Amino acid sequence: MKRSDTIKVTKEKRDEMSSAIKNYFLKEREEEMGDLATGLILDFIIEELAPEFYNQGVYDSYTYMQDTIEDVLSIQKY
Repeated sequence: MKRSDTIKVTKEKRDEMSSAIKNYFLKEREEEMGDLATGLILDFIIEELAPEFYNQGVYDSYTYMQDTIEDVLSIQKY
């Protein structure tokens, strides 16, 4: 994604995500993460990984809508 297309996250959601990252590292790796390290990991996820999940969601929505339209067409009367 281009820089202007980066997925936007509210401050509240970003804080929740940062907390989840910190909790994960503490629980799984017994490492305490600082705010800077957590922010860098979150930025990486948002910029590099999230677009793939977003695109998959768009494709899944497209597929669902296409299937739904086929269902609607099946009720036509001839």
